[in-house]
Amino acid sequence: MGNQVNSGRDLDKAARCGEPSYVWRAGQERRLQMVLQAAGERAKGRLLENGCGVGMYVERLAPHTGQVVGLEYDHARAAEAGERSPHIINGAGEGLPFLGASFDMILSHEVLEHVQDDRLAVEEMVRVLKPGGRIALFVPNRGYPFETHGIYWRGRYRFGNIPLVNYLPRRWRDRLAPHVRVYSAGDLKKLFAGLAVRIVERTVIFGAYDNIIARRPALGKALRGVLQALERTPLRGLGLSHFWVIEKVA
Repeated sequence: MGNQVNSGRDLDKAARCGEPSYVWRAGQERRLQMVLQAAGERAKGRLLENGCGVGMYVERLAPHTGQVVGLEYDHARAAEAGERSPHIINGAGEGLPFLGASFDMILSHEVLEHVQDDRLAVEEMVRVLKPGGRIALFVPNRGYPFETHGIYWRGRYRFGNIPLVNYLPRRWRDRLAPHVRVYSAGDLKKLFAGLAVRIVERTVIFGAYDNIIARRPALGKALRGVLQALERTPLRGLGLSHFWVIEKVA
């Protein structure tokens, strides 16, 4: 995630919409490869990035897909994304402006936690997905020791990584971070319950720690290596993000 947050107005947007990727580094490239692997032959069809920010993933996906469309709620970010791709639409995830069965693949990258109605947003993604199409979903993990979206404390928004917030009882956690959701595996199961889908893959991943590497390369790379190795152990439950691949069934 980028850290281009300066003014009070920017802080308001960061709290409300999160911060999209502004630069392309190892963390973004790793996630791109995960999406392409999940897509397989579907990548040759039509792909939607649902919540595309300023269009970094849309731009990188384009060479690998038949067509990639980006949808972004924030008008200014949609305009910036439009400078990278001709197929950007300004709209909300709870009311996707597409016909049913329009896409072979959908990427939802750290977006679902910000929408007003996450169940409705999920239903809309399933609606516009073709049978056999897939959703590649990244959302924040409640087991991660830090709340990466900041908190509200005494009426003020405090941007940054705040420790242990997500380990509090839900009602206390949500009072500190009412602007963003966080998910357990059980929360995600409930979110897709009753829909015509099957879970193809689910795991939890750690970050790439590119910001630390930029400041202290040796320490950052060691940290990345150790934590990403934990993804192959039960300690992956402490990871930064859930990564789920969900397929629509006939």
